[in-house]
Amino acid sequence: MLILSAIFNRLLTTSSYVHRAESIKHFNNRNKWRKRGISCAPLIFKVAPRPAPGRVSVLNDGSIVVEVGGVEVGQGLWTKVQQMTVFALGQLWPDGSECLLDRVRLLQADTLNLIQGGLTAGSTSSESSCAATLEACNMLVDRLKPVMKKLKQQSAGAVSWDALIAQAIKDNVNLSSSAYWVPGQESSTYLNYGAAISEVEIDVLTGAITLLRSDLVYDCGKSLNPAVDLGQIEGSFIQGIGFFINEEHETNADGLVVSDSTWVYKIPSVDTIPKQFNAEVLSTGYHKNRVLSSKASGEPAMVLAASVHCAVREAIRAARKEFGSSQLTFQLDVPAPMTHVKEICGLDIVDKYLESLSAHQSRASA
Repeated sequence: MLILSAIFNRLLTTSSYVHRAESIKHFNNRNKWRKRGISCAPLIFKVAPRPAPGRVSVLNDGSIVVEVGGVEVGQGLWTKVQQMTVFALGQLWPDGSECLLDRVRLLQADTLNLIQGGLTAGSTSSESSCAATLEACNMLVDRLKPVMKKLKQQSAGAVSWDALIAQAIKDNVNLSSSAYWVPGQESSTYLNYGAAISEVEIDVLTGAITLLRSDLVYDCGKSLNPAVDLGQIEGSFIQGIGFFINEEHETNADGLVVSDSTWVYKIPSVDTIPKQFNAEVLSTGYHKNRVLSSKASGEPAMVLAASVHCAVREAIRAARKEFGSSQLTFQLDVPAPMTHVKEICGLDIVDKYLESLSAHQSRASA
């Protein structure tokens, strides 16, 4: 919980929350038909890595072929596995003189050549696949170390990857290793932490929602790839906005789905992205029970979009207060599309206000 407290303190400072909350009060006092709201939402998300297989093979030409159980579906799994392979095999050159990145190629495995592949879900397949790859690479490193030592004694100089593999082939070293990584009891579950502050503006007459700004801080441990994880966090947050605000699942009296196309089922689009979007990947340092101290990214950050839903509720509350409603506590369901926002803002209250305003003007002119 110390991590969550630190995240909140950092977010309050970087987002200027107190100043913006005061500015929103002034804005709402000066604007009758547009209201703003701001809200902060915490994240504590339990993650459970699953067992995963991995195989690393070195071919005669020195190229490296990697197979893992996880499936690449745009989440950067293969990118992380490729980096893990280079990191693990690079242990043979502590000075980092040999770069193997261009030699690594990943193949999509199937259940015939890599059994017990499991499933790709829950935001943990990347780290599980990386852990299996690390174990397989460590086996290869142990086999290649004696070869490396012999070559260094013979040449008394630097040994290249090509020379190492050529000698290993001559020495009949097994250059293919398989591993099945199973998380230990200490690493079977862990918690992801984060927080988000979102600011929205609603049109009282139409219910239209404009997301002005969102600030995110997300605990990624020691990220395996900050660029990939940042993209996953941002994308997950936008997907969450769709869940909390836009994506209304409607059925008719017969139970048939009527929201069956994007004409009526509104998925997130470029307009869903906050006008100002700040996301920070927080590095929380070394942890021996996780894969190179990393944490999951992706699905957990979706929960942070609750800050948008709560901000909409605050804006609606300001609108109801403006028009004299005594019902400042109300139910705002998920999702909360503009039709619901328009209704909950209290159109009947607005109508009564316009009628009273018209009557007042009529009496004044008389």
